[in-house]
Amino acid sequence: MTILQSTSDEATEMLGRVLAGLLHFGMVVALHGDLGAGKTVLSRGIARGLGVTEAVTSPTFTVAQEYELSEQRYFYHLDMYRIDDEEAALAFGIDEFLFSPQAITVVEWPERIRGLLPERPELLNLQLRHLDEENRIVLVPAKFSQALLSAGLPEGIVCLPVQEEVKC
Repeated sequence: MTILQSTSDEATEMLGRVLAGLLHFGMVVALHGDLGAGKTVLSRGIARGLGVTEAVTSPTFTVAQEYELSEQRYFYHLDMYRIDDEEAALAFGIDEFLFSPQAITVVEWPERIRGLLPERPELLNLQLRHLDEENRIVLVPAKFSQALLSAGLPEGIVCLPVQEEVKC
């Protein structure tokens, strides 16, 4: 695992842009964190990195937002905050958005649908923690850390290694 510290919303969004370049269609990025941890800011950065130019906000009330990237390719932004459980998510049709080979999907509040997100190579779990008004921590799993670090961290993102095999 690698710990990244973001010093601003702008840096968190730029981190999302870098992450976008490492994702592939069929992937789900699960963003875990409390309110204000930076999930929507990171989601917006991923969307921008994939080429989305329209406004990207948290789909808290709509649950899902679909952005067309190109013909038959999509970015899905899901927010499970108002979903009670997996059964409610399935009734909404959330399974159509998960691991779609034509899309990259970001899920905020994924713990509410944990059973629908089995551990597999296409799932990237990121933990976000709010430190103060500007600073956030992003925990990146080891399986993704090296690729992210090799891609280059944006200004305002500091790497704090926690394992000897992951070099910042």
